[in-house]
Amino acid sequence: MHTLTTARLALRQWAPRDLEPFAALNADPAVMEFMPALLTREQSAKFIEWAATDLERRGFGLWAVEELAGGRFAGCVGLSVPSFEAPFTPCVEILWRLASPCWGQGFATEAAGACLGLAFGALDLNEVVAFTVPRNTRSRAVMERLGMRRDERGDFAHPRLPAGHPLSPHVLYRITREAWRDARNL
Repeated sequence: MHTLTTARLALRQWAPRDLEPFAALNADPAVMEFMPALLTREQSAKFIEWAATDLERRGFGLWAVEELAGGRFAGCVGLSVPSFEAPFTPCVEILWRLASPCWGQGFATEAAGACLGLAFGALDLNEVVAFTVPRNTRSRAVMERLGMRRDERGDFAHPRLPAGHPLSPHVLYRITREAWRDARNL
């Protein structure tokens, strides 16, 4: 399993100490604004179990993120293989969920940048996608800072949400290995 470190963050395997701060993050209406529902402590525990297993099995996945200075739990960031069908699947997506006290510090961009480095380096992927609801301007800004570009033709209704659900419409962003390397060589 890969463990990633940036200038300020460690992306690591999940640990028992992560449950309480992760459950608090998933119960925060601001953090979960663009998710269908808040998660209970039990749902958060199951999520951690799934994420830890996925990391072990694939060698990549959703890492627990902590600040190197002080060890504060910041959230999760990583690469995932969506389990639903859409015109752009199969694929690998990049995603993040950070505690609100960690917003506005560049942590999502920093951690996601390390994940893209792994995706286009050791994992030798050709492309990574990201998606969110159109109103999630914070995540869309991170996608753009990472060099991802919106694929308007790829916008979709999320298949796990009922038709007409306000969170069903999603925008799709993409970045290729070549675009990632070109952006890093500027």
